Amino acid sequence: MFYKQLLKNQVQGKMEIGQRVLLCLHIQLIIVVMVLNHSNAQGLKLGFYSETCPNAESIIRKTTYGFISRAPTLAAPLLRLHFHDCFVRGCDGSVLLNSTKNQAEKDAIPNLSLRGYHVIDAVKSAVEQACPGVVSCADILALVARDSVSMINGPSWKVPLGRRDGRVSKLSEALANLPSPFFNITQLKQNFASKGLNMKDLAVLLGGHTIGTSHCVAFGLRLYNFSGKGDADPSMDLTYVTQLKQKCKPGDITSLVEMDPGSFKTFDEAYYTLVSKRRGLFGSDAALLNNAETKAYVLQASRHGSTFAKDFAVSMEKMGKVEVLTGNQGEIRKHCAMVN
Repeated sequence: MFYKQLLKNQVQGKMEIGQRVLLCLHIQLIIVVMVLNHSNAQGLKLGFYSETCPNAESIIRKTTYGFISRAPTLAAPLLRLHFHDCFVRGCDGSVLLNSTKNQAEKDAIPNLSLRGYHVIDAVKSAVEQACPGVVSCADILALVARDSVSMINGPSWKVPLGRRDGRVSKLSEALANLPSPFFNITQLKQNFASKGLNMKDLAVLLGGHTIGTSHCVAFGLRLYNFSGKGDADPSMDLTYVTQLKQKCKPGDITSLVEMDPGSFKTFDEAYYTLVSKRRGLFGSDAALLNNAETKAYVLQASRHGSTFAKDFAVSMEKMGKVEVLTGNQGEIRKHCAMVN
């Protein structure tokens, strides 16, 4: 018995040592990833194209304005394109790549509703005429997102440049990395933290839902079968449920609903007022009320004197630096939908 117990203790001791080693390696890996992300982000700078393509930013802004002036509602999908790009492989333009032998990000279910690619293509074409092979699609995405939001009276923010374009785009990675409209607060926290974004960034960036529309399928379960018993989500305001049911019938996959009813074309704080009244469209919107920090931000942003516009600018600049490629990494694509 003594030797059996001794052997057992030795085995347990070795297991504990092994677990500690694995933990240390895991921590070291996280530190290495953070250092690499930080060092890559340091490769970005304002005025990056001042010598190689001095008119790049003005060309991008002018071309973007041509589209937004005719169709202001394009601002929301263009902002969403940038967001979906940065959450998969970082801000490397991989969301723009077409499928080839493998299925690309844009063909993943969460990305099937993305639009605005024609704007990016037009901007890229205009920049290529002025400066062939100089400005990346990833930088164009970041600038177009900023410019389109500011053109509908939203905030503007600094966009340091120097991103390079990635050569890889995988459908599976989009499914694994994009935050779902069905996520609870724990899942959202983990998802944003994996990109170096904190709880305030989470609350602020979801405020982008102040503009744009959504297909009924993205929230239909909240109306008709939340717990699998034909019921509605109890966290959702009943009057709002009734209104949404008039627009979205069971199984509806085509109809569109305003994410911020009444001001979905205006970049304002109305989103937070709706969320505070349990009228957030997605489960992920409602989840903001299930964490003390994000709930406090929702309530603060819904009141007079909100700092939302300023906060959004800060978080967007931060998001635009996630896992970027710089220096000799990646490439500068000639066409945004395909690698060189």
